[in-house]
Amino acid sequence: MKKTLIFLSFFYLILTACNQKAETISVAENSKNEIITLEKNSKDEIEGTYKTEGCDLSVIISKIKDDYQYTFKTNLRTLKGKATYSKNSSGEKYITLEGIQWDEYEGDISNENDSIPEKELEIPIGIDALYVKDTLTIQNYGNSMNSYTKISECGLKYIQLIRK
Repeated sequence: MKKTLIFLSFFYLILTACNQKAETISVAENSKNEIITLEKNSKDEIEGTYKTEGCDLSVIISKIKDDYQYTFKTNLRTLKGKATYSKNSSGEKYITLEGIQWDEYEGDISNENDSIPEKELEIPIGIDALYVKDTLTIQNYGNSMNSYTKISECGLKYIQLIRK
């Protein structure tokens, strides 16, 4: 009887382990050429309403079936789209708000005085936010070497959106 019980317990554990869905669904590169892992069924619960102080800006992230969706609101616009949760090779977690075009992008302007004319740069699409606990952090603009502005409605260098 004890052997049967042990066997059934072992068999149950094997079946349970085989039926669990894998968290990782794919591996890709982000805009900084870092290897990232896109995750499904993450232990971090990212759904919620995120707001910042100092700017009229909010992001609502909701899960519909197996995908995350966002609603991005400022005093000038409301955008909706897909949100992708990922983790880079060093373990940092990111949420990408896909489909949002940056407001300004001049790229690398350190060699601005070169006589070779540069072709027109494409403005990047998609805003990455570092995700730590209940906070999304977006680096909103660059520096003198790499000039860009992602969200012109907010003048903060680092926009911190905290889940409410």
